[in-house]
Amino acid sequence: ENVLQSIREIIHPDGEIHTPYGATEALPVATISSREILGETALLSRKGAGVCVGRKFPSIRWRVIRITDEPIETLEETEELPAGEIGELMVTGPQITREYVTRTEANALAKVYEKGPDGKEIVWHRMGDVGYLDAQERFWFCGRKAHRVETVHGPCFTICCEAIFNEHPGVNRSALVGVSEPGLPEGKLRPVLIIEPKDPSILQDRTKLAKMKEELLVLGAASPLTEKIGTLLFHPSFPVDIRHNAKIFREKLAVWAAEQK
Repeated sequence: ENVLQSIREIIHPDGEIHTPYGATEALPVATISSREILGETALLSRKGAGVCVGRKFPSIRWRVIRITDEPIETLEETEELPAGEIGELMVTGPQITREYVTRTEANALAKVYEKGPDGKEIVWHRMGDVGYLDAQERFWFCGRKAHRVETVHGPCFTICCEAIFNEHPGVNRSALVGVSEPGLPEGKLRPVLIIEPKDPSILQDRTKLAKMKEELLVLGAASPLTEKIGTLLFHPSFPVDIRHNAKIFREKLAVWAAEQK
C-alpha cells in the first residue's frame, strides 16, 4: 500500500500501476490496479480481510476448494466453496505448468486432472494459497496453506491475523505460528503471534515492552479473527528469504517460539 501510494505520487495522474498475482508454476493469474487497492481494498486488508489480488485473466479458470493437505487426483474429487468462504485456490489455463520435471513427488500434491470436452487432459494447479472469492470474482489472499494454524477454535490464517497487530505503530511486522502443547487434540496447535518491533531497543526496556504487549493484546481481543490469540512473543529480527525480504520463514519462527519459556 505504501509503495503504491509513493509511486502514484511521482507518475502522471492518468498513469496506472498494476500488481500481478501468480506463481512460478502459474503466471500471470490475476491483476489489480493501484486505484482499486488504495481506493477500496487496502482499508479492508488492514481490518483482516486478506489481500485482494484482483480479477483473473481471461485465459484463466479458477476455483476455491475445501482445504486439504491430501493429494487430489481429479477435478470431480474437489468441493468448490461459495463466495466468501476461505479455501485453497486452484487454477488452470495455457500459462499453467503441466508437471514438475525433477520434483516428480510434488505432482500428486499440486496437480489435479480434468477431462476436457474434447477428451484431452486438462491440468489444474493447486496454488498452495488460501483465500476466498468475493461477489466481484476477486480473489482475496489470506496466506499460504502450509502456514495456517489449526486451533481448537478453528483455523487461523496468517495474513488476516497479522494485519490486526500490524496496525500498532510500534510493529514493524508480525508472524503467526502454531506451537504444539500437551493436552491439545491431535492436529491442533496453540496460536502464537510473534512481533518484530520497529525499534529493537524496546526489547531491553521491560516497562515499555510490557506496555506495548498490553496494547497489542487489546488490539487482538477487539477482533473476532484474533480474540483467541493470547500468546505474544517479541523477536529482534525475523529470519527471511534473502531473495524476498518480505518472505518470512515462519517455520523457523515456530521452532523458536516452541523453545521460549
